[in-house]
Amino acid sequence: MDHLRADFPILERKVNGKRLAYLDSSATTQKPNQVIDAIGDYYRRYNSNVHRGAHTLADEATTAYEGARTKVAEFIGASSSDELVFTRGTTSSINMIAYGWGLNRLHPGDRILLTVMEHHANVVPWQLIAKHTGAELVYLELTDDFRVDLSTLDSVVDERLKIISVSGMSNVTGAFGPVAELVEAARRVGAIVIVDAAQSVPHLPTDVTAIGADFLAFSAHKMLGPTGIGALWGRREILEKMEPAEGGGEMITDVRLYESKWAPIPHKFEAGTPPIAQAVGFGAAVDYLDKVGMSEVRKHEIEITQYALDRLADVPDLTLVGPTDIAVRGGTVSFELGDVHPHDVATILDQEGVAVRAGHHCAKPLMRYLDVPATARASFYLYTVKEDIDQMVAGLHRAREIFGLV
Repeated sequence: MDHLRADFPILERKVNGKRLAYLDSSATTQKPNQVIDAIGDYYRRYNSNVHRGAHTLADEATTAYEGARTKVAEFIGASSSDELVFTRGTTSSINMIAYGWGLNRLHPGDRILLTVMEHHANVVPWQLIAKHTGAELVYLELTDDFRVDLSTLDSVVDERLKIISVSGMSNVTGAFGPVAELVEAARRVGAIVIVDAAQSVPHLPTDVTAIGADFLAFSAHKMLGPTGIGALWGRREILEKMEPAEGGGEMITDVRLYESKWAPIPHKFEAGTPPIAQAVGFGAAVDYLDKVGMSEVRKHEIEITQYALDRLADVPDLTLVGPTDIAVRGGTVSFELGDVHPHDVATILDQEGVAVRAGHHCAKPLMRYLDVPATARASFYLYTVKEDIDQMVAGLHRAREIFGLV
């Protein structure tokens, strides 16, 4: 994958006089020239609103926008682009389900099942819906190796269970979620399953038909695309029954003074002017990943993550927060360095040109469960090379010297 780095202009930067080792891809990925150029081309050549005009620019913009929808739908194995809704991102997608489906169908005593490893985007919306409806939130905990503990699953799977929402991959520990097991459990009682795939779709070959869930949400900016856009895939029969969470123009077929009729899916969920330029960029990002091949992306991630785990194991005072088995995890590696605060670790690494994330990673319930205030997190993607890892490890040794751990 080393040859791909030339496609990413930001990787030519120097930070604090050092080569940039960008290890924060779980927060957002860098963008290749192909994506940057596609967005610029839209603004330079055919900037127009979609679906509404009869002129040439409007037609070209609409073709590009709907073409991007088709590309993204095919990327995840959807049977039809009608099942693919463009949203502002994974957070927006989960809120759309919570308010469009959950708010209208949950009742007091119903259960929503989550896990303690979820991102706030897959916790807070359900807290709000539980308050609105009287539904009960229940959580699966973790095993000693940071994976979701399924030993208590049967005790919460009954006729009261209506929704299961689970991360495909933790943005803290890197552990994969037990999606297949939860889908099987949901089918026994007629519950729906939502997969927060913000971290998994960018790194793993994805086939929504094979996964068997009812909804899958992900974000463009975590897979080489622009910020401000994501996608929600849903089963056609559920999307057709689900109410829109936002109202406005474009998502209707008729509006009268006291009632409206919704447009067919997916348009009934896309109120107002959509993120057109972002959709064009999203489509370009999918083209790029398709050309590389998602199996190759995963292969590279396994190699670079194993290399990182091996190198970090040789750093004294470092504690890994996540599984060590590469088969059950992705390329997100969280750790603690002695009693040095993760923000201090990240600051020292930044001085060495290394970009990592430090904090609770929008997963405070998980941090409390693990009894850690925060972690430093390095995360990888297809442009990550071993030199980036070596640069980080050298920076960690320098941090140990500065904070008196040697």
